[in-house]
Amino acid sequence: MNDPLTELATVPPTPIHGALQGARASVRRIAADLLAISDDRLEHEWRWRPTDTDDVELRYGFYAVHERLERAIGTIEVARAGAPDGDLPLGPAVPALGAMTAARWDLHGVLVGLAPETWDADPGGGEWTVRQTVGHIIGGQLSYGWYNAWYLSHPVPVGLAERPSDDVMPPEPTDEELATGTPAEVAARLDSIADASAVAVAALDAASLDLGARWAGLPVSIGFRLGRYGSHIREHAIQVDKTLAMLGREPTEAERLVRLVLGTYGRLEALVFGRTASDLDRSLAGEVSAIALMTEAVADAETTAVSARRAAAAV
Repeated sequence: MNDPLTELATVPPTPIHGALQGARASVRRIAADLLAISDDRLEHEWRWRPTDTDDVELRYGFYAVHERLERAIGTIEVARAGAPDGDLPLGPAVPALGAMTAARWDLHGVLVGLAPETWDADPGGGEWTVRQTVGHIIGGQLSYGWYNAWYLSHPVPVGLAERPSDDVMPPEPTDEELATGTPAEVAARLDSIADASAVAVAALDAASLDLGARWAGLPVSIGFRLGRYGSHIREHAIQVDKTLAMLGREPTEAERLVRLVLGTYGRLEALVFGRTASDLDRSLAGEVSAIALMTEAVADAETTAVSARRAAAAV
């Protein structure tokens, strides 16, 4: 067996909408633009809109990006609620996948401003480095996906499932292998594995979520394990925060604000993640689709971030 996600699949995959990758690339550029603004520039004046006659603090550029993404969240939620035929039925697995992608982007917000040497700095006391923790997060996402596929292909009620023997599944990459590379490469690996694990289960029905599985040696349901997709990331994002505190590595204000921005984007992506293309492309109130509302907001946010970075550089 090479890929349990495909070879053991019990439902067809739900591919990620093509526009989502472009939005993510824009968000990464937004983060880079905003991180280029040092804290000592935040109180300088910035002309937010060309038509304004007064300037605002450059600090507001970060909040303007955040607010634009927040407005898109509200617009999509209101538009879906007010669509003439109501919102399309939502698969029961999708909310957990949305929670996972929101958690993933908050973690990116923690990691994006860290230098490579910080990833590998030893906090002491036998604690993991940032790189080791991220490797463990990626390994967890891979394992959750692979073993969910196995449990789903061997359906039994909760309490009757047993973890398969090691020779039944392909060998998993080690956490060290999954954390090898530059920070950007490791972050991209997290995204790839998290996406693959989500695509494989987004179409599950309620009966499938009630099937038996195991977690930490305990009998649980598949639905419980899907809930761990996001909470496992949250758990170890907190661990990264603790590691940075042990290292005496205090985030700058700009880094804190970028984490806010990426966390907000994660909440926006959660509204489209795991849904079918036909759902995302359908017109909502005002004849605009959810994916179009999201991509428009991200494009506007990127324009704002570029303006703020250029203003900071000109000081």
